[in-house]
Amino acid sequence: MHHGKLLSILRSVFNCPTAPFHEYHVRGHLLQRLAAFPHVSIEEDDFGNLIARYQRGKNKPHWAFGAHMDHPGWVKNPTTLRKLPAGGMDARFPDMRFLGGVPKSYLPTGDVKHFGEFAMWDLPAFSYDSKTDQLAGRVCDDLVGCAAIIALFSELERLNVETSCYGIFTRAEEVGFVGAVHLAKSGLLPQDICFVSLETSSPRGGTEMGKGPVVRVGDRLSVFDDEGTAQLLAAADAGGVQVQRALLDGGACEATAMNLYGIRATGISVLLGNYHNCSPTGKIGSEYVCLHDVKAMIALLISLLQSTKKSAGKSRQSTRSRLEKRLKDYAPYSGKNSRI
Repeated sequence: MHHGKLLSILRSVFNCPTAPFHEYHVRGHLLQRLAAFPHVSIEEDDFGNLIARYQRGKNKPHWAFGAHMDHPGWVKNPTTLRKLPAGGMDARFPDMRFLGGVPKSYLPTGDVKHFGEFAMWDLPAFSYDSKTDQLAGRVCDDLVGCAAIIALFSELERLNVETSCYGIFTRAEEVGFVGAVHLAKSGLLPQDICFVSLETSSPRGGTEMGKGPVVRVGDRLSVFDDEGTAQLLAAADAGGVQVQRALLDGGACEATAMNLYGIRATGISVLLGNYHNCSPTGKIGSEYVCLHDVKAMIALLISLLQSTKKSAGKSRQSTRSRLEKRLKDYAPYSGKNSRI
């Protein structure tokens, strides 16, 4: 994708403030963007998750790319909530509760900006350093994923790709995949779909920022769909896209929720610095990612949609052939006398 166009998409999405259950700024902007694509239709479930479908030609969709619209932040307490649950409090805002996975010690270390019924860290919304290729903002998790889906649809339109896929934008992921569970239970997604969680995640397992997105074999809670993961890796190979493969077990993502509710799922992550704005210094700071990794994730999705299941099948068959050859090569060692 054109460098400047991608930065424009990212900047516009990053400028939207958000918090769990208060994703309306992001949602409104995404709806405006999606409405401009002639081959994209939009619907929503009862919870307010957005389900966008790109359809050009007669192909059935096999993939649903999902990202969540929220980020940890303060929200006003519902009037019906008389007694606050323990934890997640900040004495500066007695009428609000912090929602999301941030250690309590970090809460008083950063300035806060209010947006009516919710508040966020008072950090720059967007910045890009061309020398380091580093993209930073108050929210990368998971506005990077949301922007990547918009960029994907834009590229599919520009390239006139005949394919079909879903772009899923969920609510309230940061408090336990609430939106994803609502969507999984709604029955709106086809049974044979494979959901791909597009996330940002802390580096684990030898992965490094700037060396491509990570095709996740699982997260802290579960192992992902093996076939879907194999197809992602095969598509990366077919498209010459630099990727890494690892178990990113620093957190959990919506692929776990989808798998638990009977929808095949796997994941791709752009590696993230200052996860949930928590810097190594013990203070609040901007999240950041490498733009190269974002570009590579979009390229991987395009390659995936332009390839077929045969590419994954060839990869598996190649591995099986190597194993079968070893059976023959080591057959002389397999006699009874060689057994221990």
